[in-house]
Amino acid sequence: MKNTVHKKVDNNRSCRTSKTLYRYFAALTAFLVCFSLCGCDRIFGNDRYDDPYYDGGYYNDGYYDDDYYYDDYQTSQRVPNLISHYIDVGQGDCEFIEFPDGETMIIDAGPSESGSNVVRYIRNLGYDRIDYVVITHPHSDHIGGMKKVIDAFDIGAVYMPKVETTTSTYENLLKAIQSKNKKIKTLKAKTRIFDSGDSSLKVETLAPNSTSYEDLNDYSAVLKITYGKVRLLYMGDAETVSEREILKKNYDVSADIVKVGHHGSSSSSSKNFVNKVGAQYAIVSVGADNDYNHPSSQIVSRWNKSGAQVLRTDKYGDIVVTTNGDKFDIDTEKE
Repeated sequence: MKNTVHKKVDNNRSCRTSKTLYRYFAALTAFLVCFSLCGCDRIFGNDRYDDPYYDGGYYNDGYYDDDYYYDDYQTSQRVPNLISHYIDVGQGDCEFIEFPDGETMIIDAGPSESGSNVVRYIRNLGYDRIDYVVITHPHSDHIGGMKKVIDAFDIGAVYMPKVETTTSTYENLLKAIQSKNKKIKTLKAKTRIFDSGDSSLKVETLAPNSTSYEDLNDYSAVLKITYGKVRLLYMGDAETVSEREILKKNYDVSADIVKVGHHGSSSSSSKNFVNKVGAQYAIVSVGADNDYNHPSSQIVSRWNKSGAQVLRTDKYGDIVVTTNGDKFDIDTEKE
């Protein structure tokens, strides 16, 4: 329509070459009529031809593919992230994971005195539900705070290795789980907690690989999360016995970020295992001035020599890893 109007204007302007006054005024009259019909849009800022965002302009004329333009924006600006929070719970372990689809997972919840802080931390993120509750093993510095977490949130599936203790902390945990009418799903090697189906997101268990151990720590569930190209490994309190089993099974332990086993104790992080992981960052969840002298300076040095930068919660506070499946960023509570 606009091009047609332009043609009318041009044709009428050619009439100005006439030597007769009549033809001159006829041309002028035609010009004014055309201006009144098409020029008002331009005066009031509604020129559809010059505005490519107008729904009757370029978009609908086929100059832009609406779907491609929108999808490209979504991909470049709004790629969903996976966020792993390594919460500072003192001498204990607690990780909280936000998945790209909005679901969540908690791995342990620190000692009893940290329970309220863990609940507050998760609430501050805006959640009232935890879809996957993972208990690596029933030591109090890992399960103590979990009762308050389970009491405070709507929860989905609960996972734990098949091992029991007689402590009151463990008994209280079981009661909290029962109060939500949940049954514990047994965690063992190659348990697939979550799989997107297209390999873009996978949560699997690499340990325990045996049904009986002398040390409760070796019952620890070892989890690996793969999101695109980025790999995160969570070692719980698994020690060298479990590490050797994992390597013997030829499981892929390579990771960009590892939550170091047993708070950096010398009973974990064997040299061969550390080198197989090949992490860029090794996160140690540990309490300041703890009675166990964790982490071992030897283990810190071992991770450093393997090429990993060691980040400790007693020095950096809460540590947050954010990844889009291609790259990742790390933020810490303390500098």
